[in-house]
Amino acid sequence: QVQLAESGGGLVQAGNSLRLSCAASGRTFHSYLAWFRQTPGKGREFVAAEWFGGGASKFADSVQGRFTLSTDNAKRTMYLQMNNLRPEDTGVYYCAAVPRSSVELASYLYWGQGTQVTVSS
Repeated sequence: QVQLAESGGGLVQAGNSLRLSCAASGRTFHSYLAWFRQTPGKGREFVAAEWFGGGASKFADSVQGRFTLSTDNAKRTMYLQMNNLRPEDTGVYYCAAVPRSSVELASYLYWGQGTQVTVSS
C-alpha cells in the first residue's frame, strides 16, 4: 500500500508559477510516481512522471519545457514545479503511484485526493 497526499494548489495569474507537493508513505520502494490532472470538460490526463527518488522523467507535450519534477528523499516528497502557467493548465492535480513505469491512467493503483490549480488569464 502507498498513501499519497498532494498540496500546493491555488489561484495564480497566467505566466506565474506554482509548486505542487506529493508526500508519499507506505511501501514507496520501487514506486513510479506520476501527476495527472482533470480539467473542466476533459477526463484525467497524464502530466509528468518519474521513479520515486529520481530518474528519467516523462512529461506530456503540453507541459514539456514548463514543468519539472524533483524529489526530496528525506521528506519522501515529490514536487511538480509548474512555470509559465496557462489558463488551460487549470484543473485538479492528482498524484498517483504504480510499481512500474507507465503513463497510462488505468495502470495506477494508488491515488491522492487531488489539489486544485486555477490559472486566471
